[in-house]
Amino acid sequence: MSASAAVAVEVGLGERAYDILIGPGLLSRAGAEMSRRLPGRRAAVVTDTNVAAAHLNALKAGLLESGIEPAVITLPPGEKTKSFAHLEEVVDGVLAAKLERGDVVIALGGGVIGDLAGFAAGIVRRGMNFVQIPTSLLAQVDSSVGGKTGINSARGKNLVGVFHQPKLVLADTGVLDTLPIREFRAGYAELAKYGLIDRPEFFAWLEKNWASVFAGGSERVEAIAEACRAKADVVARDEFETGDRALLNLGHTFGHALEAATRYDGARLVHGEGVAIGMALAHRFSSRLNLASPDTAARVEAHLNTVGLPWRMADIPGELPDADALLGFITQDKKVSRGALTFILTRGIGEAFIARDVPASEVLSFLRENHPSATESRSGRQGSRPDRQGGRPDRQESRPK
Repeated sequence: MSASAAVAVEVGLGERAYDILIGPGLLSRAGAEMSRRLPGRRAAVVTDTNVAAAHLNALKAGLLESGIEPAVITLPPGEKTKSFAHLEEVVDGVLAAKLERGDVVIALGGGVIGDLAGFAAGIVRRGMNFVQIPTSLLAQVDSSVGGKTGINSARGKNLVGVFHQPKLVLADTGVLDTLPIREFRAGYAELAKYGLIDRPEFFAWLEKNWASVFAGGSERVEAIAEACRAKADVVARDEFETGDRALLNLGHTFGHALEAATRYDGARLVHGEGVAIGMALAHRFSSRLNLASPDTAARVEAHLNTVGLPWRMADIPGELPDADALLGFITQDKKVSRGALTFILTRGIGEAFIARDVPASEVLSFLRENHPSATESRSGRQGSRPDRQGGRPDRQESRPK
């Protein structure tokens, strides 16, 4: 598939509608695609050191061909970059480059860079144009689409931010070949999420075709496009998450609590892994509440295990805070409204729903039952992530296989 034949998915927001282009070779065409939609603009590129080493030159060449000379702001990689200090650094960099309100902030990177750069674009000069060029699978299927931006607080994940929609998303599937296998797997959790929410046929397709998605080619493009269609449909209906957009948080309430509990230490847990464990917990919790069959939770856990993702709290290396502390992180989550616990639960594969006023006592009992301190007597405490599909992911691996 050539870049000119890239799949296009529209996010239908009336006058603010924008395209998601999906396919290989889009990085070098970024300047041309931007010029068609935002002619004559200057730009700042926000990226991190890892992504810059792999992809910045290709992007800059494409921008320069279209007469766009970017100012580059390079940050450290990792979840801890989503902070007030680095937000200030990006804002100052954009202002130092003397960019105007009509100019463009480009996010070149994964979800961390996209969220941070988008937040900066949303507040500098009361709102600048924004283009997402996601370089991780997780960002291509989730965080780059829909306009959620923000940074973390010591009190929880993504608690400070704004809704600020991009003008364009360029999902170059070729850049995913350079991802460490662990990062690719983490992004795959978000792919599976869309099937588990309301597309059971897509989840069944992934169960059969996941290896081809990992290998690349047309199946990878097809899977990413389907995920983007699913998210675009929800965003068009509920841009500001006042209704069923909350369904996209399947697995995230548990997952965000686990990320906060590990202090956003990427060596222990990255976001997509937290979502994977969170989705497994959400299905198991649904079974505990007699909302879904135990077979549903077992099927979800089996697929996550097959692709090499963690699916239980015991898979997180190191010690976790106790169940009471985990519940404390959950109550700080932005999905809690006036103290009432809200979870995305399920009645089966593809039958997710918003459950409000979930009793905290039920959540606490469930967390105690599934905490590693409780499971060690039954199955043995896992000191590190157990072997799956070739063992513990090694950050030196460069290509998903």
